[in-house]
Amino acid sequence: MYELLIIVVFGAFAYRNATVHDDEFANVSRRVGDRLGKLWDIAHQGMRENRFLRAEKALLTILKIDEKNAAAYNRLGILYAKQKEFRDAIDCFEIASSIESTPSSLHNLGLIYYETENYEKAAVAFEQAIKLDDKSAARHVAYAKIQDKLGNEKMVFQELEKAAELEPNRETFTLLHKAYADHGMAAEADIIADKLKNLKPAAKRRRILRHRRVVV
Repeated sequence: MYELLIIVVFGAFAYRNATVHDDEFANVSRRVGDRLGKLWDIAHQGMRENRFLRAEKALLTILKIDEKNAAAYNRLGILYAKQKEFRDAIDCFEIASSIESTPSSLHNLGLIYYETENYEKAAVAFEQAIKLDDKSAARHVAYAKIQDKLGNEKMVFQELEKAAELEPNRETFTLLHKAYADHGMAAEADIIADKLKNLKPAAKRRRILRHRRVVV
């Protein structure tokens, strides 16, 4: 009977101890989550205000806490690209894509490769991005520009036509019209010119007057 009592007491103690540890773990996780949230706020604010060093420190701290945070690598790549530190930007976008291949990370990687005139790698990045999401007109336009650099005329038309199909507006039709005209495709250019003429003018946005902000 005495042995049974000892087992019950130790069992109760072990259960209580496990509960305390679970609570402590939850508290630690909550504190880490709160800290990450604050760091993200600092990073976003730093990017908006062009306080790049502040934003960089916040993002690097996030990566110390969570070294596989693809979003932080992607944002850090954008930060470096803004400062024309293209090598560092490429490294960040490549790491982000290796952790989690998303259309945005691959799109950004393609843009930096394009900026550094590495058109073959830019084409591969955009091909992968389009496989994941082919509903972005801007992505097809960017891919068309890369194909133009590579001399693939057929792909240029194909991508610009796809962009105009997704977003039949003045910008996409103008790009497609120019491509046809530049390559001597007068009949196709005339068809797009007619579409441009028939486009309804974009509705003007009402201008909202705001008080001028004064920085003290």
